[in-house]
Amino acid sequence: MTQTTQNSNRLEAIRYRRGQLSLLDQLKLPHTTEFFNVHNADEGAQAIETMKVRGAPAIAVTAALSLAVEIPVLVTKASNLSDFLQSIESRLNRLAASRPTAVNLFQAIGEFKKILAAAQTSSTGNKEKVELLAKELIGHAEGMLEKDLADNRAIGSHGADLFKQAQPKSLRILTHCNTGSLATVGYGTALGVIRALHERGQLVHAYATETRPYNQGARLTAFELVYEKIPATLVTDSMVSFLMAKEKIDAVVVGADRVVSNGDTANKIGTYQLAIAAKHHNVPFYVAAPLTSIDTKLSSGRDIHIEERPAQELTHVFGQRLAAEGIGVWNPSFDVTPAELISGIITEHGVISPNALRTIDVRSFVEGVLRK
Repeated sequence: MTQTTQNSNRLEAIRYRRGQLSLLDQLKLPHTTEFFNVHNADEGAQAIETMKVRGAPAIAVTAALSLAVEIPVLVTKASNLSDFLQSIESRLNRLAASRPTAVNLFQAIGEFKKILAAAQTSSTGNKEKVELLAKELIGHAEGMLEKDLADNRAIGSHGADLFKQAQPKSLRILTHCNTGSLATVGYGTALGVIRALHERGQLVHAYATETRPYNQGARLTAFELVYEKIPATLVTDSMVSFLMAKEKIDAVVVGADRVVSNGDTANKIGTYQLAIAAKHHNVPFYVAAPLTSIDTKLSSGRDIHIEERPAQELTHVFGQRLAAEGIGVWNPSFDVTPAELISGIITEHGVISPNALRTIDVRSFVEGVLRK
């Protein structure tokens, strides 16, 4: 069945119909809203590498769909099942190299490889076997698209439930980076919680950090908040401690690129210092993330590989150099927030509570969900 995300009433970064994929070029926001076509896995990987598409859930879905639109071409080129399997495997490896920190991408690739492994149990086969496998792979990619949107809405609902005792128009929530419709298939994770609170009439104001050096907050989150008519204010990353001291901030809600077994969380650079400031000011600090962002193979944040981005992202803005020539640059894209600074992890299956983070590992929560 052909699936689509097109909806004229909803902000979207991914548009898909079977055989056709187009992505919103987020490098051109907020000044220009422009979609570009993706025809194959290599183009999908390039879009991820250059951050034309970003956000852990959106990266995973983009990777899957960029493979899906190329599969019909690969079917016509494959002389047998073995050839087809090798073609898919090489494209999955290419996609895996595009962003090393976002675990959602690797979970998605792992799911595809399980499908390939099952197909390999049959000997080299005829064209019919190739076409059946192609149909299964495309169907799996399209299923990821729909599941992400449903999961995000569930995260928003569970997150909003944390504040159900709050008075109408009373909550002030601070967020970091971009975790909304532009970082997912739709609705968002941390921004989905803010969106849900706004829909319930409990939010009075949202605060968004600019999120240096790539300014995802200033360019993307601010764009979404204005688009959705949510009352909001933009602040620089260096203002958050003073903001907490001057204003009543009820909670910080951020997303995650990877959550490991003990609850340590990798997210956009600047998240760690935000958590420290929240702890000092007694502000609850929540992480909103789907189970696909949880990596139970890693025991602590020390094991997370942190991607370093090009120096130009720090020294230049829109192609114009700001920093002095010759200065050295350290540009990690993410940092790791220790579990002890996190008040809870909001998932599509509920909230991992502070007590759970202290007494059990995240793996136990995930295994409990999977057993249901």
